[in-house]
Amino acid sequence: MSKALIVYGSTTGNTEGVADSIAKILEKNDVEAVIRDAADVTAEGLSSGYDVVLFGCSTWGDDEIELQDDFIPLYDDLENAGLKDKKVAVFGCGDSSYTYFCGAVDAIEEKAEKLGANLIVSSLKIDGDPDDGEVTEWSGQVLAKL
Repeated sequence: MSKALIVYGSTTGNTEGVADSIAKILEKNDVEAVIRDAADVTAEGLSSGYDVVLFGCSTWGDDEIELQDDFIPLYDDLENAGLKDKKVAVFGCGDSSYTYFCGAVDAIEEKAEKLGANLIVSSLKIDGDPDDGEVTEWSGQVLAKL
């Protein structure tokens, strides 16, 4: 059985809800899913024991990209998460009326890739309230890469 870690940073609850939905879909398909709030984890050895790591983060800010507050310490120390050659995918919620729509997702992907992670699917960028259809479709793409 594959094992997935889902780490999210959520202020309004949208990204947390998406993380929960992804976990349910993975578990229905025989993947053990562990969900952790970014506020409750440290980067050191984060990916150890998991076949895939999914990062979820909302984006704030109009003049610059701002990651969700709880996710910032993890992002800053991501080089200690053991992402080299690890399967990784990134999702997040944002608002397309802002200049940097889901910019946190792009920043996390870029950093993970520089650290040698294997980005297995295109990111999921949700505009406004999450849509079950797009979450289900993206989760299916992740499942196909496990």
